[in-house]
Amino acid sequence: MMNLYLCLFLLCTLFVCCSATSSSSSFHVSRRSILREVHDNDESGADHDYAVDLNATNFDDVLKDTPATFAVVEFFAHWCPACRNYKPHYEKVARLFNGPDAVHPGMILLTRVDCALKINTKLCDKFSVGHYPMLFWGPPPKFVGGSWEPKQEKSDINVIDNPRTAELLLNWINKQMSSSFSLDDQKFQNDHLSSNVSDPGQIARAIYDVEEATSIAFDIILEHKMIKPETRASLIKFLQLLTAHHPSRRCRKGAGELLVSFDDLYPTDFWSSPKQENDKSSVRNFQICGKEAPRGYWMFCRGSKNETRGFSCGLWVLLHSLSVRIEDGESQFTFNATCDFVHNFFVCEECRQHFYKMCQSVSSPFNKARDYALWLWNSHNKVNERLMKEEASLGTGDPKFPKTIWPPKQLCSSCYLGHDQRSNKIEWNQDEVYKTLTNYYGKTLASLSKERGNAGNDGTEGAALEDLIVATNAVVVPVGAALAIAVASCAFGALACYWRSQQKSRKYFHHLHSLKNI
Repeated sequence: MMNLYLCLFLLCTLFVCCSATSSSSSFHVSRRSILREVHDNDESGADHDYAVDLNATNFDDVLKDTPATFAVVEFFAHWCPACRNYKPHYEKVARLFNGPDAVHPGMILLTRVDCALKINTKLCDKFSVGHYPMLFWGPPPKFVGGSWEPKQEKSDINVIDNPRTAELLLNWINKQMSSSFSLDDQKFQNDHLSSNVSDPGQIARAIYDVEEATSIAFDIILEHKMIKPETRASLIKFLQLLTAHHPSRRCRKGAGELLVSFDDLYPTDFWSSPKQENDKSSVRNFQICGKEAPRGYWMFCRGSKNETRGFSCGLWVLLHSLSVRIEDGESQFTFNATCDFVHNFFVCEECRQHFYKMCQSVSSPFNKARDYALWLWNSHNKVNERLMKEEASLGTGDPKFPKTIWPPKQLCSSCYLGHDQRSNKIEWNQDEVYKTLTNYYGKTLASLSKERGNAGNDGTEGAALEDLIVATNAVVVPVGAALAIAVASCAFGALACYWRSQQKSRKYFHHLHSLKNI
């Protein structure tokens, strides 16, 4: 009888947990997908609304999550005739900046709040809205939990004066940003872009590109069904690396969740069973960096042409970031995981072969993280040297962002010891190069996400995740990852416990594969 009560109690608990998880998940899906809602609008040909509608329930979350540098918030009332007449003007400007098809994505987020709805009364009061429409400007994080008072002397949030037409609003924005945006700008007309290679602060915006590149890479893997018996182990190794050292917490969490479920999703007999043909919708729809990515545009990695930079740039930033975040004992594992990942899953054939050839040229194992980071840096420069010549002869390079040797002197003059004119070889101060790599792809890259709560590793997760990464060719089974993640965070712990309970109920524990069997 006691066992019966215990079972009933556990069933009830599980039901409550599942309900809570479901409702929480649906909330996150709704507020995280709101930034892309303009892309999913009516397909009948009607005009899209580009400005994002906010309310008291999603105001803080959306403004916290956006990668935009600035935000405009319009407080209006739907019954106000002046507001209705102003909407087309506001939408003309929002078209330039909002959504995946924006002309200038990721710079400014234009939003609106309807103060006529009771749910927004307190929110509108916090910003002392005294007339409609009333527009505010500021960095998105400053709106989160923020407020505005008319007599406030110093504030990061400013009222936009006289924004009565689209032209006046855009002129005001141009003055604030020292920019030259025009209402006639078209997509990929990126002449306003300036090279960001010598500005160390710009790499902070690449945290969003790293999420974008990670999401696209895994979308390609799933869409092309590239997970096969011979590639399964290499993907697990790379997932372990991402779970421990990805600079984005969202991507670390997603990689960990995929690791926990990997044996269920892709058991070793998956390819010999009929379910391979059907493939699971849960796998196809999996988003490794959460609902925020892919966003459909690039920040730091945006080229002046549609076909330049983007994914390849974001992937290189990810690899460099991983190289400066690992410990000495993880250097050989990281080298193997990276080389195998590129070899098995990078779909650009020539690039894949060139990179793997460089991997095969390494004759001795890496014992220091510094050595691996410098090898990757040197390899990237070799790739750029080769592409510089090809792009110069074919005219296919990006005129705003030509391939170059990194770091440039503007970024690190102390990295250069000399230059042999006859051989055209640079003599490097590798200590200074490594210091620049760790600051640029480590601290600076993670700085923006730390401010917005999506921080990189702060040291507290490393110890708990040490079982995920080993400095050998061995692979840790997903259940080990689950236990490690459970120690690292409550959310991961709950997920791991739930997964283990499922395994028990189905009596799968005795089927788990050992480390040697993968």
